[in-house]
Amino acid sequence: MSLLQVQNLRVEFPTRRGTLVALDDVSFEIAPGEVLGVVGESGAGKSMTGAAIIGLLEPPGRIAGGQVRLEGRRIDNLPYEELRRIRGRQIGAIFQDPLTTLNPLYTVGDQLAETMTTHLPIGPAEAKKRAVEWLELVGIPAAAQRVDSYPHEFSGGMRQRVVIALALCAEPKLVVADEPTTALDVSIQAQVIALLKNLAREKGTAMMLVTHDMGVIAETADRVAVMYAGRIIEIGAVREVVKNAAHPYSAGLMGSIPPISHRVERLQAIEGAMPRLSAIPPGCPYNPRCPFVFDRCRVERPELMPAKANRAACWLYAPEEAQRLQESGLA
Repeated sequence: MSLLQVQNLRVEFPTRRGTLVALDDVSFEIAPGEVLGVVGESGAGKSMTGAAIIGLLEPPGRIAGGQVRLEGRRIDNLPYEELRRIRGRQIGAIFQDPLTTLNPLYTVGDQLAETMTTHLPIGPAEAKKRAVEWLELVGIPAAAQRVDSYPHEFSGGMRQRVVIALALCAEPKLVVADEPTTALDVSIQAQVIALLKNLAREKGTAMMLVTHDMGVIAETADRVAVMYAGRIIEIGAVREVVKNAAHPYSAGLMGSIPPISHRVERLQAIEGAMPRLSAIPPGCPYNPRCPFVFDRCRVERPELMPAKANRAACWLYAPEEAQRLQESGLA
């Protein structure tokens, strides 16, 4: 059974000129111990999806439709205080900017200990001991001494590691990680990725990993969801999406990654830019940039459908279109 179920999630932002739809009919599931990577360009809706799940949408943003369920229990319609308790104990969050998470007035050890004593059946002494262990686990040198340091006494990369420890120390069932390795150098990235993977495997923690870095996804995730203009346009096993992407946008993303096996003169580029929320085209939102666009793409929105070994929202994989391509010898 899935630990997290997101069903037809819709997020809107009311404005004077009308309502902007930031997330439109987003659905996916994450099983215990599974890492789902979420990728796409800036503005695709990746971070917005994470914020909606954990109840941290910035006003005037609101969930206008759909459901979010954690272990079968609906959580998107809970009162703020009840959701806050769930967010601390059952859902951990790792944000891109550690300064938004850490309190500058308390030592990192106090913040870790407070989180554990609030959500776990342990006393202050045991919490302080575990705080040191968590700092060691995320690679903080001389953790026993640094546990009494304040956030401003750490470098940016070290602060991010503290934030990861803070998110994981209550042993949550779900972790939403929004660009968790952006502020880290490559060697520390590898340590953090290994830590996140081990947590998922050993503790059975479900993880939603939001990133623009396909290298991190390929190394960490079991499945990947590709987002575009507030919608999931492809979802499947990470190996299949990386090696054999079905949606033209996913294929374009993969084609922009330099291969290490051979030299290429020029990387593949995707023409144009992500549409603004106020100017999402009818039909498939990718149609103005798609090299395979045909009439149906401009007027009718595709839903996710079987495509190669994945599921993709693309009319190229509609049964009648697949048959036409086969008959014309293009399939």
